[in-house]
Amino acid sequence: QVQLVESGGGLVQAGGSLSLSCAASGSTFYLNGMGWYRQAPGKQRELVAVISSRGTANYADSVKGRFTISRDNAKNTVYLQMNDLKPEDTAVYYCYLNRGVGRTKDYWGQGTQVTVSS
Repeated sequence: QVQLVESGGGLVQAGGSLSLSCAASGSTFYLNGMGWYRQAPGKQRELVAVISSRGTANYADSVKGRFTISRDNAKNTVYLQMNDLKPEDTAVYYCYLNRGVGRTKDYWGQGTQVTVSS
């Protein structure tokens, strides 16, 4: 089993910056993609950014150029640097991890609130 512990988030004014981090513990071998999803009130959970074990990153169009995902494989930790935040970025942000070889499994963090005021 894998446990994901998130930190960061909070309240910031529009145009500001926040950073999130998520550390994996437990069975931290065969870790594949790690990343972040978010869910705003009344909306479905959506991809924000993911990064492969080799460092290839993919972003939602809405955050490209503003958010940067990175990963420290030695620490089993994924980071999300969020710049130029907008009110529409307000959501609960969930850490995501895919683990395994062949038959893989997804894991989720407990979520951290990001609120951007206008």
